[in-house]
Amino acid sequence: MLKKIAIVGPESTGKSTLTQQLARHYQTLWVAEYARYYCEHLTRDCTLQDEINMFHGQIALEDSIVAIAEKDFIFCDITVLTVKIFCDDVFGGTPQMVLDAVKSKKYDLYLLMDIDLPWQNDPLRGSAGRRGHFMEVWKKELEGLNANYRIISGIEDRLINAIETVDTFLQSH
Repeated sequence: MLKKIAIVGPESTGKSTLTQQLARHYQTLWVAEYARYYCEHLTRDCTLQDEINMFHGQIALEDSIVAIAEKDFIFCDITVLTVKIFCDDVFGGTPQMVLDAVKSKKYDLYLLMDIDLPWQNDPLRGSAGRRGHFMEVWKKELEGLNANYRIISGIEDRLINAIETVDTFLQSH
């Protein structure tokens, strides 16, 4: 069975960088964050329909990587849970199809990125002063799913801490 390890958390916590570093370290595939590609080309504010489009895009991208994976595990830079968290915050609720997918799309391990990295400005980010809030939201959502998750901290040793966590997980599974 292919194992999926999701890298999740608030904005500007090193998710994309860490996902790629882990994939290189373990010589396996990784699923990119579809929303980044999508939003880079938006010329207006993001709508609920855009979130639904990103939801479908993320699932399609993940499914395509799963289909060609040759190793026993892959890394996923975010999950559809990110869409739920964003929709709840911005639109006050989440479409049922997203809620259903959050429950049905399983990940074997979540690496929840801590907010201990300095904020990096990016035109696609907007919650610099709310990372603490979103860290608590992520914990609550993962606990609500009874998810297997570990918080990954560290500025200089973040990658080492993530590798140790993944190694421990892989050895026990």
